[in-house]
Amino acid sequence: MGDRHPRARLRIPVIVVCGAALLAACGTSATASRAPARPTGARAQSAAASEPTAPPGSTLLVTLHASVPSYLTPGGPASGTVPGSWQGAPSVLPVIAEQPGYLQVRLAQRPNESTAWIRAQGLSYSATPYRIVVDLATTHLTLFDKGRRVVTMPAGVGLPQYPTPTGQFFVALLAMPPSPGYGPFVMVTSAHSNAITDWDYSGDAIVAIHGPLGASAAIGTTGAQVSHGCVRLQLADQEQLRVVPVGTPVDIVSA
Repeated sequence: MGDRHPRARLRIPVIVVCGAALLAACGTSATASRAPARPTGARAQSAAASEPTAPPGSTLLVTLHASVPSYLTPGGPASGTVPGSWQGAPSVLPVIAEQPGYLQVRLAQRPNESTAWIRAQGLSYSATPYRIVVDLATTHLTLFDKGRRVVTMPAGVGLPQYPTPTGQFFVALLAMPPSPGYGPFVMVTSAHSNAITDWDYSGDAIVAIHGPLGASAAIGTTGAQVSHGCVRLQLADQEQLRVVPVGTPVDIVSA
């Protein structure tokens, strides 16, 4: 992951581009974690169901148990494969559309905002009531619960030369922090930097949400541009995201 103190190492083989300008080195690759830590209190309404459902105001999630064929259109020929895991963690994907026998899901892989249709069989279903919105114009992050605003907090976002990418993403996995500066957990999203394609020779540059990593004063109460693309939060604010499960939508906007 890319946002780190010098020599700090995360326990998943991804590179997150969150290094602040005041840090000399912010990228590293690391060993895989087969079961990334999940914040306690995460509320995913889990249920194995024959038909996909989600409570009103919630987002339907699917967990893959193996790699599955992907389709450009429901009922069309297979066009590729959706991996059953990504960076050592199970693929938990938000559903954005449904057709008889098929689901359209968001993907964690490049390019940003990738989607695919998959068959609605052999999957586990759950739901999340939460949505995260990061506003780059106001440098704030807002957490919603079934459309109701829960909290808004100042955020450290990408510097002008390393902007945080905008689009519709999701929490792809949760990782153990390599140092206290990251806070109690690291939310690795499905967003990838558009300014950096190969951070620290990792082959990718993935955006995460985590603690201030030494930029608390810069973030302050108004937020600031301090990173190489990731979203940094004050530790007290980050704690309020403990309830958010993997698969939760993350919208990054600039207006």
